[in-house]
Amino acid sequence: MTQRAPIIGLMLGDMTGIGPEISAKLLASGAMKSVARVVVIGDARVLELGCRDARVDIKWRRYANVDAVDWSRDEVPLIDLGNIDPSTIRRGEVSVESGRLTGETLKHMIDLALAGKLDGICFAPLNKGALHKGGWKYPDEHQMFAALTQHSGFFGEMNVIKEFSTFRVTSHIALREAVNLITPERITAAIRLADATLRATGIDPPRIGVAALNPHSGEGGLFGDEEIRIIRPTVERLRAEGIVCSGPVSSDVIFLKALKGEFDGVVMMYHDQGQIATKLLGFNKGVTVTAGLKTVFATPAHGTAFDIVGEGRADPGALEHALRIAAKLAAAQIEA
Repeated sequence: MTQRAPIIGLMLGDMTGIGPEISAKLLASGAMKSVARVVVIGDARVLELGCRDARVDIKWRRYANVDAVDWSRDEVPLIDLGNIDPSTIRRGEVSVESGRLTGETLKHMIDLALAGKLDGICFAPLNKGALHKGGWKYPDEHQMFAALTQHSGFFGEMNVIKEFSTFRVTSHIALREAVNLITPERITAAIRLADATLRATGIDPPRIGVAALNPHSGEGGLFGDEEIRIIRPTVERLRAEGIVCSGPVSSDVIFLKALKGEFDGVVMMYHDQGQIATKLLGFNKGVTVTAGLKTVFATPAHGTAFDIVGEGRADPGALEHALRIAAKLAAAQIEA
């Protein structure tokens, strides 16, 4: 492990779900030692709970802060916040208290990242409803992260599967309102974000497909003219600037093209336009990245899986992929 290896904070997720289990499985595998310096930020009791769920034995060592971690040792380093007592919270269901404490832990990690102690944050699955009910009043965790990092400007959710990645012009907003937000400025920001983020993962240059809004790309204006007035001129201008992008491509074919390897990334106009495709292709393998912020955030695209909590059969594959992506993005920021 070199000194330049990024330090990634691992958050164990909402303890009512499978987060502790898949975290323990990933840590026990030792697969991340060649990728990043991973430090668990959370409660030792939750880590031990995860070990019991996963049927693994992890050697871990408690540290007071990240600066004190001895990276030459084999044990998993843990910054024990001592803030979550699993014996007091029911699992397999939404918990307001767990949501509050999950947000508290994330806030602590963000403060560490802003202070330069963490190069990136990877977190096991959260529960948006629990976070919101627990007092973290944001539409989603991405807007929470943007607020807590005091971000200004465009940012967005990047969904990663093996075949391609997706980005959004609009996200968690009513479809009726989303149409009015499809502007040249937002499309430009989304394409630039896709280009920069994919380059940071090692794709140079990335090939970006831009989705149409209307059926059949508007059928020459018959079903809407946003493609003619807004989307195509924006794509052509950015392509002239050197970004390898094309579109608008009709929604019913753009993901087939991406699946065949024609695009590395797809910029979609609204949430479900791409989520249906990515979840169909990689529901249990996908990764979600909050792209465009000063701090790297990555997490599995799947949820807390209340139906299999404590059964020991949760798959850590998506969490491993998320941590690898977080490490790659963090390393790119270190070198920039």
